[in-house]
Amino acid sequence: MAKRYTDLFIDFDDTLYDTHGNAVIALKELFEALQLDQFFDDPELFYDEYWKTNIDLWTRYSKEEITRDYLIVERFRRPLSFGKGLDPTEEYCLKASDVFLDFCSSKPGVVEGAHELVDYLKAKGYRMHICSNGFHEVQYKKLRACGLYDSFDTIILSEDAGANKPSKQFFDYALQKSGAVKETTLMIGDNFNTDILGAKQTGLDTAYFNRFPEYPATEPVTFEVTTLKELMDIL
Repeated sequence: MAKRYTDLFIDFDDTLYDTHGNAVIALKELFEALQLDQFFDDPELFYDEYWKTNIDLWTRYSKEEITRDYLIVERFRRPLSFGKGLDPTEEYCLKASDVFLDFCSSKPGVVEGAHELVDYLKAKGYRMHICSNGFHEVQYKKLRACGLYDSFDTIILSEDAGANKPSKQFFDYALQKSGAVKETTLMIGDNFNTDILGAKQTGLDTAYFNRFPEYPATEPVTFEVTTLKELMDIL
């Protein structure tokens, strides 16, 4: 039995919202919408390069090594540059980003058990707060698309905090914005570096949602689960 928490900080992307699964679908829709088959003999080349680039850029963005504007353009410039006869200008990359994000943010897919977990936690009386590095307009659209928008007391985004997870500034802002008390707050997230280490460094208890065994916890955590249902057994 977990100690009594009153507030839960919960990561959104790939903890509750199936960001990767929804983006896979949206990327294929983008490929068709921009008729990229004119430039790529094999669409898998575009998809593979996008994912490699995206992982690299989001890692750098979380460390505040690059800006949001750089990320938005560069994550399409690199994969599009592999297209034969395609000139990925900044304007073209921004168009690709707008189309992609529109497709992404309209998808309702969630991680297995997300709705059940949120309903359970709400019924138990927890105050719940989204804590996300995602972009403001996109995160709100996704929250509404998947039907979770009204489930949270506070939505805390890095753009509002002026810093990304794992920065202590983000978590200090989250505590101030939510009115939560550090000693009775638990951070739940799937990214060990941004969600868990950041929260630990701020003095919060942590629940590591380890969806992929190849990414084990590298430091002690308060709880570690591999499914969202396990959190219901803890909380």
